[in-house]
Amino acid sequence: MTTRFQRISPFLWFDKQAEEAASFYTSVFPNSRILGKVHYAKEASDASGQPTGSVMTVQFQLDGQDFTALNGGPVFNFTPALSLVVNCQSEDEVDHYWSKLTEGGDESAQQCGWLKDRYGLSWQVVPTELIEMLKGPDAATVSRVTAAIMRSKKLDLKTLRKAAAG
Repeated sequence: MTTRFQRISPFLWFDKQAEEAASFYTSVFPNSRILGKVHYAKEASDASGQPTGSVMTVQFQLDGQDFTALNGGPVFNFTPALSLVVNCQSEDEVDHYWSKLTEGGDESAQQCGWLKDRYGLSWQVVPTELIEMLKGPDAATVSRVTAAIMRSKKLDLKTLRKAAAG
């Protein structure tokens, strides 16, 4: 069987939690699944310090988007300089993804709809209606909505709509 490759896909470096993280993420998003795993051969194990036969990479999809997770050791950590955006069609979706992704994570150090999950990966949970508000032609509306965003941790559509209405 030939492996299908998406031209561009995120490659996420974990210490030893790649398989656990991929399983968690695929449980949160619809249309998601584990595609395959590669295990450390002796040569790669010797170079990385990871046990021979342990999971090296996990290929998975989140809502049809391909990802790879690597058990690469403690050399690198995630920073908010890279985040994954979850575009939500409703407040219910915002609430669902916010609740799931903050389980064991950290929302306290973030703002503007950003959160850090239990693995340290940053996410932005964004109602798509917000983007339309920010693209509007009225500068005063955009300014009020932007101010509301800056005061928020989790983005709330009622608050954003109120700000847009003035």
